Amino acid sequence: MDNILRIGGACGYWGDDAQATSQVLAAGHLDVLVYNYLAEQTMAHLARARAREAKSGYIAAFIHDALTPNLAQIARQGVTVIANAGGMNPQACATAAEAAIDRAGLALRVAVITGDDLTARAQQMAAEAPRDIHTGAQFPSTETIASITAYHGALPIVAALEEGADIIITGGCAGSSLTLAAAIHHFGWSKGDLNYLAGGSLAGHVLECGVQATGGTFTDWEEVADDIESLGYPIAEIAGDGSFVVTKPEGTGGLVSCGTVGEQILYQIGNPREYVLPDVICDFSDVRLEQIGPDRVQVLGARGRSEPGTYRTCVAWANGFRTGEYFTFYGADAERKAERFAEATLARASAQLAARGMAPFTQSSVEILGAESQFGLLRSSEAAREVVAKVAVRHPDAAGVLTFHKAANGLGMAAPPGLSGFVGGGPRPAPVLSLFSCLTPKSDVPLMVRIGTQLERKVSVPATGVEQSDQLPAPHAAPKPPVKKGPVVTVPLSRLAFARSGDTGDMVNIGVIARRPEQLSWIWAGLDREHLERVFGHVLAKGQITRYVLPGMSAMNITLTGVLEGGAASSLRNDPQGKGFAQLLLAVPLLVDWSLLGAGGA
Repeated sequence: MDNILRIGGACGYWGDDAQATSQVLAAGHLDVLVYNYLAEQTMAHLARARAREAKSGYIAAFIHDALTPNLAQIARQGVTVIANAGGMNPQACATAAEAAIDRAGLALRVAVITGDDLTARAQQMAAEAPRDIHTGAQFPSTETIASITAYHGALPIVAALEEGADIIITGGCAGSSLTLAAAIHHFGWSKGDLNYLAGGSLAGHVLECGVQATGGTFTDWEEVADDIESLGYPIAEIAGDGSFVVTKPEGTGGLVSCGTVGEQILYQIGNPREYVLPDVICDFSDVRLEQIGPDRVQVLGARGRSEPGTYRTCVAWANGFRTGEYFTFYGADAERKAERFAEATLARASAQLAARGMAPFTQSSVEILGAESQFGLLRSSEAAREVVAKVAVRHPDAAGVLTFHKAANGLGMAAPPGLSGFVGGGPRPAPVLSLFSCLTPKSDVPLMVRIGTQLERKVSVPATGVEQSDQLPAPHAAPKPPVKKGPVVTVPLSRLAFARSGDTGDMVNIGVIARRPEQLSWIWAGLDREHLERVFGHVLAKGQITRYVLPGMSAMNITLTGVLEGGAASSLRNDPQGKGFAQLLLAVPLLVDWSLLGAGGA
């Protein structure tokens, strides 16, 4: 246990707390800090920024809020920084980092990794005509493409570490690979150490969403309710065999438990036996968690099956415009008033489009918030007296979505009584950058490491792995049917399980972890296809439901495809990332043996 690599996760998304870096550095004894800023939606925003200004397109907050105020401590402690803050312009981000270092009078070496930007290959890719790996859609027209990004893995970061870089800035890089790269370099793991690589990737997966591993978005949120403003950011203590311990800085708020860590492990992984990352295809189905001390959870049992021969590639393309507004109503029949106003607004706007010879809206969305519109068939029958009507539209042209606002404003005096709202500025048409995902052979991605003017090193990543569709492992057998030992009672799922949900493209992943291993058979039996269709039928449409079991964690994973109206970058839904889907599931009743609820069935 002497050779432990300590890595702090100081960022989980673009906009994360600026104080995270100083907090984790104050813990001391760190080897590496990792910053994961990128999501598909983030890359779409950065592509737009770069289109407006050639020197933009990276995460400026990384330079101003994370790096600059903490450079002296980073240098004093000898901590290596690895960040995918480069976004769509990693060289500009590196240049800004070098300028900050010069101003601080320090001698830290900055490495930048480029080559993930494949936008210049749009015509060639169009000729190859790949299909979207999620939906089967055709490759978008090249004139609409804003960016093409291949999400690379750990090897170019390892190359930068081998060259002595202190700060490493990447563009499109998988969040888990930031941590894995540091572990590969520290322990000397090779391509054949698949289980070690899977363990290092899992550590990265836990760190890449920041405080979601230490109490953020936790099912039992009241356990950390008093600490929300002071949650501790996660630290992974990685061993040479790929196992690791999750903890947080002493004296910070939050909680590190099997529940908080387990929820993050299941987050967005889809098939737990086939979680495809750039460096290794992982099997997390037999991962085990053990509470070994206060705010210390040990994670073991990750397995790697092979290395993929491709990189997941994301194409952001212009797909019209969207806009929307929130209208509040209160008083008797507030829900019916809101629904009628939304209906009238869309009808008038559509008529105005037709009168002007313009195309109709490509999509519209109405959600009555406060009236349990998210709950579908399980919504309460009790009438709401205060609601918010969220009405949104998409149109090929900016002028088309402006028609919606004009129609809504023109109906203000004609609305049912109770219309109100606080206005801080009128909404504007927002360009929609839809996302197309495909696979690119690793040999087609020309990765390069640069350190100032001193070094330029090509990184060769041979495509020697298997494709993700090859040699699929058989799923684990479903849990045995539950055995009734006493009275059976009905309780909400929250009494039996932790759960968390999130998006990957147009898919929602819901991880469910039994609070006690013996409860899993009841949970699996209760959350059957019929039950899930009842809970999510209002958003499923043509979507599909798949269930997976994870025996190691006494858990199950549920994926719902085609439920986000195209995914976060283009969806009109109030919850475009499916973050609340687990809350819908936790609220519904399940049958369980009374004796499994704890002492006295309490």
